[in-house]
Amino acid sequence: MIAADRGGWPYRSVIHAGGYDQGVADVLHFTGDREANELIATEPLALLIGFVLDQQVPVPTAFSGPLKLKQRLGRLDAAELAGLDPERLDAIFREKPAIHRFPGNMAKRVQELAAVVTEEYGGDASRVWRDASGTDDLKRRLGALPGFGEMKVKALASVLARRLGVAAAEPLVPSHPMLGDVDSPEALAEYQAAKRAYKASLRADA
Repeated sequence: MIAADRGGWPYRSVIHAGGYDQGVADVLHFTGDREANELIATEPLALLIGFVLDQQVPVPTAFSGPLKLKQRLGRLDAAELAGLDPERLDAIFREKPAIHRFPGNMAKRVQELAAVVTEEYGGDASRVWRDASGTDDLKRRLGALPGFGEMKVKALASVLARRLGVAAAEPLVPSHPMLGDVDSPEALAEYQAAKRAYKASLRADA
């Protein structure tokens, strides 16, 4: 198990079998909003919610969602989210500006995630990776989260490994550019352009 600070991330000097790992990011440059970027870097539940919302919307829209949700609820707490009346959470997601282009579906998905974090990890989202016994266990844990298919597992693994110092996630990361490679606003723009080009090529080949 990797030691972690109170925010859920490994300490800045992470010791593992290979020596010292990379430092932990204070900010993840996934949106154009400094507060939103800091939130997903410092609150593990916010990061997971961002990945849940990363569905059929641009990356900045998805990862701005956790801050909007926190502002409307007062805080992000897995047990509170899991126990919230579904109709109220649906209304919170639909409040303008809506948190997602599909607010109803995403409200349900986020509540499902919160329930898993509450029931299986004691409300501590960081335990999804902190308590993993190794890479295979980490992959299983990520894949069991609501809405996390193979591509999303790889994307989250890239962020955990390359931005947040979780060494066990590195073997899950593909060799091509991933969200975890984004370390600046400029890198985000390049990542989004490459993603659009890739999707266009798939449509062209269809």
